[in-house]
Amino acid sequence: MTNGAETRIRRSREKILAAAEDVFLRHGFLGANMDAVAELAGVSKQTVYAHGKSKEALFIQVVERMTGGAAQDIGEDREDDFADATAEQFFLDAATQQVLVVMTPRLMRLRRMVIGEVDRFPDLGRSLYESGVERSVARYARAVQHFSSIGEMQCDDHAAAATHFNWLLMGAPTNSAMFLGDAGIPSKAALKAHARESVRIFLAAFRMPG
Repeated sequence: MTNGAETRIRRSREKILAAAEDVFLRHGFLGANMDAVAELAGVSKQTVYAHGKSKEALFIQVVERMTGGAAQDIGEDREDDFADATAEQFFLDAATQQVLVVMTPRLMRLRRMVIGEVDRFPDLGRSLYESGVERSVARYARAVQHFSSIGEMQCDDHAAAATHFNWLLMGAPTNSAMFLGDAGIPSKAALKAHARESVRIFLAAFRMPG
């Protein structure tokens, strides 16, 4: 296969996945159909099936693409270089980045959609949990371990502390968005303020007294 053909296939795939994302988020899994995806992508229905095989397979590809992109934006796909950052600097930067990336209409609609289809796609729900919550907790656990090792924090159970912080940070805004829809997503200013307060409360419990 030539480079030109590979480029065309890659572009076609991106167009199809972008169109499928839009269709699934607007209509849900049951309401979506391959004809709508083909029309929005500007390709034939046969081309959509060539890339997605089935609506179920295309749905899984869309979810994996969206969650993978969010993980990259947050930085959860790479190891943190703590360098000379203080615990407060690290957690505030990481928390602010997380809430601003995750608390968007696009990703909250995805979350609602996957939860609604968890019985049909249990592996997909598990994958979303592992690529979201578990990655966040693991990242914060590594940070707690680092800052404990240099004497800035005092914590024996790094994973438990990281879990508490993740839910302190994400619990209230996520519940608001899940139950109230897009209107329940806090503003960027409110999310930044919430991140600051979450870090303050967290470090009040675990920062080494000095």
